[in-house]
Amino acid sequence: MNRRHHCVTLLQASQDSPTLFRLTELTRDSVARLKAIESLIPAPLRAAVKAGPIEGLVWCLILDNNAAAAKIRQLLPAFESHLRVKGWELSSIRLKVQVTSKA
Repeated sequence: MNRRHHCVTLLQASQDSPTLFRLTELTRDSVARLKAIESLIPAPLRAAVKAGPIEGLVWCLILDNNAAAAKIRQLLPAFESHLRVKGWELSSIRLKVQVTSKA
């Protein structure tokens, strides 16, 4: 059997696969949510906050360290309220500190 291998873009691949398409949409939504609350995040902390996965009505923010998580935790009610006003439906925002190994 002869198979032809050809390159496809991520966009083409996501359009051909319902699962990959859904994952792409969730990623875009997560990034858009982070962009929407960016002005509410203190400037020195913005680099420490990354958009994380969306699981149902729960959105996750990924943080670089525990200190950033402690400060962001205090801001969660404001984030949630702002996102609801902007039209996003969510029940809560979960925080996760990203552990990086030092090898």
